[in-house]
Amino acid sequence: MDIERKHAELIDLFVKQAAVLDGPALAGLVLEATSHPSLFAFSEILSVPTLAKLEGTLYSSSLDVLRLFAYGTWSDYKCNAGSLPALSPDQVRKLKQLSVLTLAETNKVLPYDQLMQELDVSNVRELEDFLINECMYAGIVRGKLDQLSRCFEVQFAAGRDLRPEQLNNMIQTLGNWLDTSDGLLHLIQDKIKWADTMSEATKKHCKEIEDRVEEVKKSLKKLNTLSRQTWTYEATRRCSLNMEE
Repeated sequence: MDIERKHAELIDLFVKQAAVLDGPALAGLVLEATSHPSLFAFSEILSVPTLAKLEGTLYSSSLDVLRLFAYGTWSDYKCNAGSLPALSPDQVRKLKQLSVLTLAETNKVLPYDQLMQELDVSNVRELEDFLINECMYAGIVRGKLDQLSRCFEVQFAAGRDLRPEQLNNMIQTLGNWLDTSDGLLHLIQDKIKWADTMSEATKKHCKEIEDRVEEVKKSLKKLNTLSRQTWTYEATRRCSLNMEE
């Protein structure tokens, strides 16, 4: 939770700075944001109105770079490297980290061969070092390195920025989840009511049994008393008869 709070504070800082900058200063801010070791979400910065003003200017490539870091991968950069500025080592590392997050969105078991191809890594040692030092230590993913099966088993991965065209699908997914949650909540409430009803019925039944037991005890006690009285009377009568004889 502390990491999330710091990340939110960092985004807020860049958003506030972007809102009052323009031209080369704004391009410099984009470079700083996309190189920052603790920043992995960029859509809020991208939505600042001043960024849109870079479109069609000398600094429009900075806007393209910010879009790349918000939604793209290292493979996307390689495919469009001719129209994008060269990236610094920090930016390259960041974009490769984001690429791992993108792969983890759709598959929780990532083969080493796929990762090496996507990240331009030449050997397993280099790949595992990257996953450990640049991804797991950074807190953006957790998982298990399976050298025998040559794969990375993802247990947790931070979410990436949603593309605008993904929003409707996300809203629908959340709506479906909400409907399912409401249905489950109603089912639980019905089960609770049923359990309460059964509990009351059980209590009532137990009370009826206890009352019946008490009645039987009283009846037995009366019967026992009556039996003793009868036995005493019979014994007295017999004694009297014996004395008369």
